[in-house]
Amino acid sequence: MARGDPSKPRPSRGRDRPPAGRGRASDSGRPERTGGSGARPDRRDDRGSKPPGGRAAAEGAGSRRRLSQEDYDGPDLPDAITGRELDRAVRDQLRSLPERLAIRVARHLVAAGQLLETDAETAFGHVRAARARAARVPAVREAYAEVAYLTERYDEALRELRTARRMTGSPHALPLIADCERALGRPERAVALGRDPGVERLDAAGRAEMTVVVASARRDRGQLAAALGVLETGDLRTRSRAPWVARLRYAYADALEAAGRRGDALEWFHRAAAADTEGSTDALQRAESLQ
Repeated sequence: MARGDPSKPRPSRGRDRPPAGRGRASDSGRPERTGGSGARPDRRDDRGSKPPGGRAAAEGAGSRRRLSQEDYDGPDLPDAITGRELDRAVRDQLRSLPERLAIRVARHLVAAGQLLETDAETAFGHVRAARARAARVPAVREAYAEVAYLTERYDEALRELRTARRMTGSPHALPLIADCERALGRPERAVALGRDPGVERLDAAGRAEMTVVVASARRDRGQLAAALGVLETGDLRTRSRAPWVARLRYAYADALEAAGRRGDALEWFHRAAAADTEGSTDALQRAESLQ
């Protein structure tokens, strides 16, 4: 995600979910076989002949099994990672699993979180392994979705986020769902999600992120005035110094500049910089460029 990019929601690792592959996990945590009956490739049918496809079909099935096993195993886990580093709320969800399995999944999730900034593809391998073992745990599905989102696998992220929402009933992933729709070239769906009843149940950070995404979707559609109107419904003048404040103000300043309102944009870039205690945007540099 580009620094200072106002159009991307920021996933909230550590609040509701950690930073999660393909395939389902059985109750034992082992991956279920896929592909019809799950019988051996050389099983003969009722007439005593081999199924269609012969050796090529058998080799293809073997390749799929190898890929599935690689997904299930995941990247190597450093011995220093115990799984206890994981957020307590997520560890509580993992208690539904057998103990050894829960520890393994937790270690993969922790490893993913540690690698996101430096090796996102390996981080994705870790969450894929966690999902292969624990697909029925909502936090694992959300973790997989988050890393898929951050590695621009938007279709996968969208599928997993929707599944997690059905599993939990929580609306907190709505900003990410909407931004995935934008990334897939469907800004009209992102705008519609801004009217989802669940938006009212989001916390202040979630509502701000949803505001930014809907405004960005409006801009995607060439509706700059509408985008400004959306942003102006946000809590731009709050006294809070939470990270979402800087992002909301930055998005507003950026839209003002795009609308040719340089003086107003300068003011709001300065306001964004004043709230940006984490240095997560380039608001100050943008303000200096307008002076």
